[in-house]
Amino acid sequence: MERARRLAGVDRREQVLKIAAEEFAAHGLHGVSAEVIARRAGITHAYVFRLFGTKKQLFLEVVRRAFAAMADGLAEAAGSAKGLQALAAMGQRYHDSLSDRTLLLLQLQAFAACGDPELRAAVRECFGELWRTVSDRTGLDAVQIKTFMAYGMLLNTSAALGLADLEADWAAQATTRIQTGLFEHLTSEANR
Repeated sequence: MERARRLAGVDRREQVLKIAAEEFAAHGLHGVSAEVIARRAGITHAYVFRLFGTKKQLFLEVVRRAFAAMADGLAEAAGSAKGLQALAAMGQRYHDSLSDRTLLLLQLQAFAACGDPELRAAVRECFGELWRTVSDRTGLDAVQIKTFMAYGMLLNTSAALGLADLEADWAAQATTRIQTGLFEHLTSEANR
């Protein structure tokens, strides 16, 4: 009976995290109440706080999980490859992940919440782990990593704006696929 109750608690926690991710992605930290999350999960507001402490702590857990999922996905995509081959595989995975609006918007909401020093520190840590994943798995130059991450932010913005759905030259230009060869000449030496 105790094991069943613990499993039910784990399932309930995962359910709340999934709902919170959807709500925070759509509305941000301050745009949704814990009451809304609790109502969608079919639990009391007090139970949400018993599970996570505060709404900010719930937001932080959701954000950390989203960034960790992204880092894990990039590492998995790279596999045993190194260099530009690993970067290309990571780029494809990142591009494919943009169809997950919750994951995409959670990243953007995390950056938007960085006015709060505690949240900024946590998001910096998450972004740092994402950076280290790309750097460690590819072994590429810092300028190449920076360029890859910069293009990732452009992809985030383009996906959030739904530019692929627009029939405008500028939107088509912004969403053009980046070819791996672009990164070959981008090095610290070339960037002096």
